[in-house]
Amino acid sequence: MQNEAPNIVPRTFQFALRIVRLCSQLIESTGVARTIGYQLVKSGIAIGAIIEEVQASPDKPDFARGLTQALKEARLTNYWLRLLVESRVLPDQLLEPLVQESTEIMKVLGAITANTYRGLS
Repeated sequence: MQNEAPNIVPRTFQFALRIVRLCSQLIESTGVARTIGYQLVKSGIAIGAIIEEVQASPDKPDFARGLTQALKEARLTNYWLRLLVESRVLPDQLLEPLVQESTEIMKVLGAITANTYRGLS
């Protein structure tokens, strides 16, 4: 299924790379930072992986379901990032750009998902 917003594929891939780099620091930590790092890396890289996978969707309903799952992962990632900001585990200047990008990705995925579901009815 052709992607309705072509830049979301490379954008989510680049975001996943940034999450991997951040989480490599967190996972080497101890305690709660390490636990959050594991959760963040799972959700952060899942966004791009799901977007990549839905490019091969056989039909619009499957495409829409995949987009919905990617949006859920984006929301979860945004949650973990905001939790890190508020807990002051890492410096704000390291996290704020990722929070902003995850928010933008959520908006883009939300719009693509809504448009896709509108096209189904």
